[in-house]
Amino acid sequence: MSAGPDPRPTPHLGVDLTEETIFTWGAPPLKFGAGAVDEIGFEMAQYGARRVLILTDPRINSLGLPARIADSLTRHGITSEIFDGCHVEPTDDSMDKAAGYAREQGPWDGFVAVGGGSAIDTAKAVNLLTTDEGALMDYINPPIGAGRAPKGQLKPLIAVPTTAGTGSESTAMCVLDVLSMRVKTGISHWRLRPTLAVIDPLVSLTLPPEVTASAGMDIVCHALESYTARWYTTFDRKQPEQRVTYCGSNPVSDLWCEKALTLLAASFRTAFRDGSDLAARSSMMLAATFAGMGFGNSGVHIPHANAYPIAGMVKDYRPPGYPQAEPMVPHGMSVSLTAPEAFRFSFSSAPERHLHAAALLAPDAEKLNDPGEQLPAAVIDLMRDIDIPNGIGAVGYTEADIGDLVPGTMKQQRLLATCPRPVGAEDIAAIFAKSIQNW
Repeated sequence: MSAGPDPRPTPHLGVDLTEETIFTWGAPPLKFGAGAVDEIGFEMAQYGARRVLILTDPRINSLGLPARIADSLTRHGITSEIFDGCHVEPTDDSMDKAAGYAREQGPWDGFVAVGGGSAIDTAKAVNLLTTDEGALMDYINPPIGAGRAPKGQLKPLIAVPTTAGTGSESTAMCVLDVLSMRVKTGISHWRLRPTLAVIDPLVSLTLPPEVTASAGMDIVCHALESYTARWYTTFDRKQPEQRVTYCGSNPVSDLWCEKALTLLAASFRTAFRDGSDLAARSSMMLAATFAGMGFGNSGVHIPHANAYPIAGMVKDYRPPGYPQAEPMVPHGMSVSLTAPEAFRFSFSSAPERHLHAAALLAPDAEKLNDPGEQLPAAVIDLMRDIDIPNGIGAVGYTEADIGDLVPGTMKQQRLLATCPRPVGAEDIAAIFAKSIQNW
């Protein structure tokens, strides 16, 4: 289903070369299906790898999946080690420690990442730091880091997601908290994209409902933000070396986002209520990957930019279903908390796109008198059904914190650049204020 031709004009060569005429799109090869993880040894052998590091977190390691992958590698003559120190919601410190381990125990011919986006993002950083030899801050997006591009091709990386959420198996970026600055940021370059995504829905059956909810809201926001992002032809024209991973919404990314929203509408609530439903879990895993194929090229905007300070400045909130050792706001949850108000703000930029997205996410919803409420209402109805906290107030923030949250959002210029409307600090402050409670 398509929203129809985009009303924004596409400049033609020879007519206006000050506006962009080119978009880029990329995604890794994909292997999907029950039992797919048992074929990782075969896949890694195709790259000539003989020694591989498997990166995961303690919980996933305890479930035995990394050992199962190691057995698959062994059957194909590949030796491996398991590093289970990946941090849930990774930090610059945790990524540096993982890279330090990899350097000390290396060299490696390839990497396998097993887990949620945290493990996959950590593996991307480890691959970068052990192959390109720079320091983490050299590569982090400006203005926080230097935004250096990798000089050459990285080692083979096979990504094995165990949650349906981040879509990190499809994307060319990794996200982390910079502890000293209390801000979440990322590294973005097409060389970070995994060599292969291996998606096995059987590995997601044991996810707690709270993790299903948070990770699933990340998919929702990936698809919605990508679909409503600034259209690619509205940017200033770039030289080839200036092209970034996020190029704005475009016809190819749109297709993946639309399909992801259709899958979410049919499966998300079921996967939350009954985690053993394999059909629903399969649809959620596909939706996560499809949304990654969308936003990983077009970009995300205000909800994700706001999520970084919400997660980075957490006080005492400890979410059910997650490790309780330290306070945290899980990424998908943090992204969702200001999404309804963000889509109210962006509605005027492309009403038909917002309405079409709402129809895909909530196909049975009644049409509202105010069309600008259609998408926020669809998002809120879903959040309420899956027990997402009611706004930033429910995770510990008050109006007094808005002045501290806004600068963290405004540092995310890579994301705000794809917002379909110009957005300033006062706009972001208003969105935070109206998101203290969402219903």
